[in-house]
Amino acid sequence: MSGRVILTCGEPAGIGPELAPLALDSGVDFVWMGDPRHLPAGTDWAEIATADTRAAPGKLPVLRHDFAAPTLPGRPDPANATGVIEVIARAVDLVMQGKAAAICTLPINKQALKEGAGFAFPGHTEYLAHLAGNLPVAMMLASTTVTPPCRVVPATIHIPLSQVPTTLTPDALEQAIRITHAALIRDFGIPTPRIAVAGLNPHAGEGGTMGREERDWMRPLLDRLRAEGMALTGPLPADTMFHAPARATYDAAICAYHDQALIPIKTLDFAGGVNVTLGLPFIRTSPDHGTAFDIAGQGRADPASTIAALRMARDMASKRGA
Repeated sequence: MSGRVILTCGEPAGIGPELAPLALDSGVDFVWMGDPRHLPAGTDWAEIATADTRAAPGKLPVLRHDFAAPTLPGRPDPANATGVIEVIARAVDLVMQGKAAAICTLPINKQALKEGAGFAFPGHTEYLAHLAGNLPVAMMLASTTVTPPCRVVPATIHIPLSQVPTTLTPDALEQAIRITHAALIRDFGIPTPRIAVAGLNPHAGEGGTMGREERDWMRPLLDRLRAEGMALTGPLPADTMFHAPARATYDAAICAYHDQALIPIKTLDFAGGVNVTLGLPFIRTSPDHGTAFDIAGQGRADPASTIAALRMARDMASKRGA
């Protein structure tokens, strides 16, 4: 297998095309996949024929994928939506064939993809799971610049808050815990993972006075998994889980819903956070930010999260022996 990481272009009207050349100093062997017309003017790039072909030092290696139209920063063109989707699928195909070690995806814009190509998935995570054969997956956000590290996994993701209490079932929480436990061993090299589980309600229900989910089914579920040998704590009050002394007691936190997980990590490590899809047969990371249409094309894009995501993809591939 090639040890190279494929960096997919993402939404070409966002900051993704600017981030690719800025990431050349990451120390990671990667190739960018997309339409070179979308790269910033003056980018020193070289087209390569295969994922493991080398380019001259200092040049951005490009696996060319022609899109329907050029792009204007900050203004997504529906004509390019199909190209964005095709690049993701092509990258997955290459890594599944063993022609690359991992994928790092630059941000997409779900609205643009839906309007331009009828994209039927809530986001990258769900589409990648579909491409992998509809496997159960989990989304982890992992810090890279804070100590102790902050790793969070929301058990429910892109749904309205009103739907969380019914979507967060015992099966859904157990699945998130098992996927996270396996990934911490395989991809992060932690032989005995410690996992903290947040409650759904304020104060983790406070004995049933602020909600009964913790008492009625979350605690029994965790007790059963502990009996299997998993090192689990919880359900815990989410408001006391993310200061440094608390983070030192666990390797990852499972949260009940999207914002319960993402607010702490984006507060602690906004520029260094990395999105990781757990449970896939291949490695996928992504910078923990969006397309940033408001600053696209202005030379203000910060590559820190992209560089962190590339490095994490490389390190995870090394753990898997890729």
